Amino acid sequence: MEGIKILFTTSRSVVFQLLDEGAYYETAEYELIVDGKAVLMSKKTVETLDGLAPDTEYTLSVRRGDTCSSPVAVRTKYEFVTLNVRDFGAHGDGVTDDTGYLQTAILVCPADSRVLVPKGVYKFTHLILKSGVTLELAEGAVLSAIPERSRLPILPGRIESWDEKGEFLPGTWEGDPMNAYVSLITGMYAENITVCGRGTLDGCGDFTNWWNKELNAKHPARPRAMFFNHCRNVTVTGVTVKNSPAWNLHPYFSEHVNFYDLHICSPHNSFNTDGIDPESCADVEIAGIHFSVGDDCVAVKSGKYYMGRTYGVPSTDVRVHHCLMERGHGGVTIGSEIAAGVDRITVSHCKFVETDRGLRVKTRRGRGKDSYLRGIVFDDVIMEGVKSAFVINSFYFCGPDGKSEYVSTKKALPVDDRTPRVGSVEIRNVKCTDCHTAGIYFYGLPESKIESVLMENVSISFAEKPEEGTAAMMIGCEPTAGKGIFIRNAKNVVLRNVDITGNVGEPVDLDGVENWSWDK
Repeated sequence: MEGIKILFTTSRSVVFQLLDEGAYYETAEYELIVDGKAVLMSKKTVETLDGLAPDTEYTLSVRRGDTCSSPVAVRTKYEFVTLNVRDFGAHGDGVTDDTGYLQTAILVCPADSRVLVPKGVYKFTHLILKSGVTLELAEGAVLSAIPERSRLPILPGRIESWDEKGEFLPGTWEGDPMNAYVSLITGMYAENITVCGRGTLDGCGDFTNWWNKELNAKHPARPRAMFFNHCRNVTVTGVTVKNSPAWNLHPYFSEHVNFYDLHICSPHNSFNTDGIDPESCADVEIAGIHFSVGDDCVAVKSGKYYMGRTYGVPSTDVRVHHCLMERGHGGVTIGSEIAAGVDRITVSHCKFVETDRGLRVKTRRGRGKDSYLRGIVFDDVIMEGVKSAFVINSFYFCGPDGKSEYVSTKKALPVDDRTPRVGSVEIRNVKCTDCHTAGIYFYGLPESKIESVLMENVSISFAEKPEEGTAAMMIGCEPTAGKGIFIRNAKNVVLRNVDITGNVGEPVDLDGVENWSWDK
């Protein structure tokens, strides 16, 4: 235990990370000492201290047994006033529509101030944040969505400028400009936004409304729980987000975005309830999050072909650490709407439990030449009961054209402006136990092979009775159980100290791999 690192401060709270070697989402229990007094016990590596006074200096340290870390000084932010939504007429009775009262408090909130939602259940349709606002959900406070389509505004997918030289894209879905219902909490071209507290944002999604596929086929795209469009300096910390109509947290063309110490949960069979989906974003930190969702826990994106070709904004410098991913289609996913590419995606000190896949890369023909996926690093990760540990799929078949001959053929096609690339992937210090479907399943394009894969110090052990499943969502991927290493169409694959054990049906199956080495 080396000490603590301050990740973020508000006027009333401090988010810190315990610098404990070998820690993941949780670590051995410790005591937080504030100004010489013990204030809380925790096992979380990323934790929040709240109930503080504004513009005040505190000294923090942690103690475990007889060992105490060096103290760290931190000062909370200045606060001008607190606006309690009850003073603006909000009822919090779980019946009254409190949307207008909540929104008014946000709109009139002056700089360096916070909007406080105290304990209670506040029914609402949607809220729009503005620059400089801190929205705090107190412990016991629930923002409970009213899931009625007729009461939600629609964000148009594309509005052309008067001179036809530009466009405004307020609505989006799965990488394209598209009409979409406004999200529960939305920031649009805003900066210095904070959503914090111990309360809950409940999207009230279920199989009678937002998760009903038949209903959704007839309407604009579903809302997200939180949507930040072209925003800067956004932090969401402490809260629980559950039952989102679709993706939970969606930063879009935004930069300097932080998600800390959250609980994001939806039923495992709810569809498109991704946890966090940074799309064409720069400098994103995702730390101390407990995910339990019905789709990918984290999915890094950069749009489909139109957005990639027109704007060319990749997702860069995304750091995921000290998170717990439970269930979901993928622990950390790159793609599939990835037309502008990604660069420098790092996943470390995370634990995946019973996700369908661990690392999941998904792309396909048609994403375009700017869809260059590189700098993907997995380091110090634990997986338990994950069906397929590592999957790279260049034939992802979901979407309108996903099952076309152009996308699905395994024959080499001419390289053109529509051809994507998978560059460097590095995987180090990973332990995967009770694997089922496949350990390593990489399928590159024959005309654009996976450029470089390095795996070091990786152990994969299969369950005693591995369950059969499909490793990749692509035409031609046959169900398998205990598939060790399956690689198609790669230039350089280097395995060092990689161990695959247990009920392995087929240890190694290679084709189209130019340079291959396995130093056991």
